[in-house]
Amino acid sequence: MDMNVFIRDIPKAELHLHIEGTLEPETLFRIAQRNGIKIKFDSVEKLRQAYRFNNLQSFLDIYYEGAGVLQHETDFYELTWEYLLKAKDQNVRHVEIFFDPQTHTERGIPFETVITGIYQALSDGARDLNISFCLIMCFLRHLPESEAMETLLQALDFRDKITGVGLDSSESGHPPSKFMRVFEKARNEGFMTVAHAGEEGPPEYIWEAIQDLKVQRIDHGVRALEDKSLMNELKRRQIPLTVCPLSNIKLCVFKNIREHNFKALFDQGVCVTVNSDDPAYFGGYVVENYLALQNAFQLTRNDIAQLAMNSFNAAFISQDKKDMFIDQIKKFMAE
Repeated sequence: MDMNVFIRDIPKAELHLHIEGTLEPETLFRIAQRNGIKIKFDSVEKLRQAYRFNNLQSFLDIYYEGAGVLQHETDFYELTWEYLLKAKDQNVRHVEIFFDPQTHTERGIPFETVITGIYQALSDGARDLNISFCLIMCFLRHLPESEAMETLLQALDFRDKITGVGLDSSESGHPPSKFMRVFEKARNEGFMTVAHAGEEGPPEYIWEAIQDLKVQRIDHGVRALEDKSLMNELKRRQIPLTVCPLSNIKLCVFKNIREHNFKALFDQGVCVTVNSDDPAYFGGYVVENYLALQNAFQLTRNDIAQLAMNSFNAAFISQDKKDMFIDQIKKFMAE
């Protein structure tokens, strides 16, 4: 079997995916026209050119502008459904999707509109596409913790739909410790916890996410290699890292894929997973991220299988469900 086909067809999970970051230029343009929203670009091609950026802030600028076209439950449903169709084509069997309610509520879009559209698409995807899911609500770290707390309180009415909470947006200058109280409240309410750390920010931010926020997973975490004791902690506790290679290259965390430290993290026994982050903006969905790593580091089929197993072992699902998916990987390898 060709390696490209092997990577596409092996069962896998995606654990670091911002649903607003799947807004392809064609979809953004179509929804903007449908909702009568004027954007700065008069064609899909000019909009596509705006997706070319070279740092986190310029990405966030177009990301938030794009999210501004999402107005109605139908828009959030359509956005999510289009991602699920791509996931199905890439044999993603389980997704854990981030959404940013503050990006929408600060524009006057009701929390209920956002979550209902996303959740209905995910539910339909579970039924019709056989893709299981968890939904993770992220707090925007560039905003005050008080606003994150307000968002958490809004979310309590929908706790049956939300598995966990996370922390995203501009990392630099916004340490995880800024959000200790809201994460403590979330844990007490029964939510799982994750946080972006160690992408822009230093290894100390990863320590804070682990010690102050008590997260179960670290999103990105690629700067952990700068701290030997942190690496030992990640390995000892098998705290997963949801690494997003193409995102890291696009945002100049690394100059190119061959300079990425993924292989060092993997070889040293950290529970590394492969994800796409904001694939509409970063040039590839999860299979493209696997392929980039395989081409750069000559990963074997056993390496790919281990990464796929990591993705399920790191997921917020029952042990029985993890075992089921891992058995599917073993069967796929045997065949």
